[in-house]
Amino acid sequence: PQGRRGFREAPPGRPEVTLTRERYGVQRLPFSRVSGRDVAFFERVLPGRVVTDPEELEPCNVDWLRSLRGCSKLMLKPQTTAEVSQVLRYCHERNLAVNPQGGNTGLVGGSVPVFDEIILSTVLMNRIISFDKVSGILVCQAGCILERLNDYLEERAFIMPLDLGAKGSCHIGGNVATNAGGLRLLRYGSLRGTVLGLEVVLADGTALDCLASPRKDNTGYDLKQLFIGSEGTLGVITAVSILCPQKPKAVNLAFLGCQSFAKVLETFTTCRAMLGEILSAYEFMDKKCMELVERHLKLSSPVTGSPFYVLIETSGSNSTHDEEKLNSFLDQVMTSGLAIDGTVATDDKKIKARSTWFIWMSLIHQMLWSLRERITEALTHDGYVYKYDISLPVGKLYDLVTDMRARLGPSAKNVVGYGHLGDGNLHLNITAESYCHSLQDAIEPFVYEWTARHSGSISAEHGLGFKKKQFIHYSKPTEAVFLMHQLKAMLDPKGILNPYKTLPS
Repeated sequence: PQGRRGFREAPPGRPEVTLTRERYGVQRLPFSRVSGRDVAFFERVLPGRVVTDPEELEPCNVDWLRSLRGCSKLMLKPQTTAEVSQVLRYCHERNLAVNPQGGNTGLVGGSVPVFDEIILSTVLMNRIISFDKVSGILVCQAGCILERLNDYLEERAFIMPLDLGAKGSCHIGGNVATNAGGLRLLRYGSLRGTVLGLEVVLADGTALDCLASPRKDNTGYDLKQLFIGSEGTLGVITAVSILCPQKPKAVNLAFLGCQSFAKVLETFTTCRAMLGEILSAYEFMDKKCMELVERHLKLSSPVTGSPFYVLIETSGSNSTHDEEKLNSFLDQVMTSGLAIDGTVATDDKKIKARSTWFIWMSLIHQMLWSLRERITEALTHDGYVYKYDISLPVGKLYDLVTDMRARLGPSAKNVVGYGHLGDGNLHLNITAESYCHSLQDAIEPFVYEWTARHSGSISAEHGLGFKKKQFIHYSKPTEAVFLMHQLKAMLDPKGILNPYKTLPS
C-alpha cells in the first residue's frame, strides 16, 4: 500500500471467482451493440481517449473483490462536462448502455459492467476548480482522488470531511454517487450534509448545473440529493462542491482491549460523555480481525489478548486540553475495568527533537490506523470473502456475528465483525477457501432477514450495486421502491445509465 493510509490494491495471489449473471437471474436488456461507426464518433469527440485494447480494459471489467466480471469492449475517458454531455447524448440516441466508473473500489458490483456496457471513466476529470479558504468550500471535478484532495487541503490547513481505507484510489464523484460513509462520519456527518452542490449530466446529455454552493439555499427541491447515493443510475456526476472542515491542530489516538462487546458499548457511552466535541472516530474490531491482520499482513498490535479492540481518535485545536481529556477518559475506563489494556499515540516522552517527534507520532498514528483499515486487505488473503455492510442499533451490532457463526459452523473459514460503532455500522465478513453456492445460500437472505427483523439497513455505506439490488425490500417499503422506479424512468427513460444496478428488476 502507498500513501499515508494506502491504496486499495487488488487482492493478490487469489484466483478470480466470477459469479454468474445467470445465478442472479439477469439477462441482457435490448440495448444496441457498439459498432465501428460508434467508435469512430467517440474518437472524434475524445481523440486519443477511447480505449479498445482488451488488456487495458481487463481491470475495468472486474470488480475489486474479483467476484464479478463484465465484458465491455470500449472505455471512454472524457476530461470535461461538455464531453460527457456529448457522449451521453449520442448514447441516448443510439440506445447504448453506459457504466460510469470512478476508482472502481466498490464492494457491491456497482462500478463494473454486467454485460457489454460502455465504461465511462472519470479518471481524467481530476481538476481542482476552486477553494475558498474563508468558507472552506472546495469545488472539484468528479475524478479527483480522495487522498490527493486531502493532501491539497492539508497544505491550506483544511481536510476532507470524508476518510476511507480506499482513499488512495477512490474518486470523489464515486464517493458522492455511493454516499460513502467512512471513518469521519461520527465527527463531520454524511456526504448528504457536506456536499453543497453538484454538476450532473443526465442520460440524454443535459448538463444540470447545481454547483452553486451557498450553505443556506431554500429555493425549491434540493435536486442534488437525488444523485447522492444514486450509484450512477440517474445521472453522471461531473463536479462536486463540498464543505471542508479546518485541519485539527491536535490529533490523538487510543487503542484499547475490551473483555466483551458489552464493555465496548459501555466504553463508547463513557467516551461520548467525557470526550464530547473532540471525539472524531470510534472503531471496533474483534479478535479474529486482529489475528488475520497479523497472520496475513505481518502487522503487530500493541495490545493483545482481548476478545475485542477499540480505536478512538480525538481531533481538536488545543493539544494540552485534548490530552488532558483523553487521559482522564483512559483513567476512567482502565480503573473501572471497561478496558483491560491499552496504548495511546502520545505515550512516548523520550523523544525530544520536535521534528523527530512529529515523524514518530505520524508513524504511530499510521500503525494504529493500519490495524483497522487493512482488515479488508487481510481478509482477501484468507480466501473468498462474502462481505456485508449492515447498520443496526448499536446494542445489537455484534449479535449478528455471533448468530452467523453458529449458523454456518465449519462451512465458513472465518466469520468476523468490525466497523464504525459510533454510527451503528457493522462490516460482517465471512471467508471460505473458495466461492460456494450453498454457503452463499446459507448466508442470504438470512443476513438480510435478521437485519430487517432488528430494524437495521442492509447497506449502511456501500450501496446496493449489482449484488444487493434484489434485497432492497428488506430496508425499503414497496411504495418507496415504486417511487424510485418512477424517478429512474423520468430521468433515464431508456434505462441506459448503469443498468442492472441499485433497483430490483
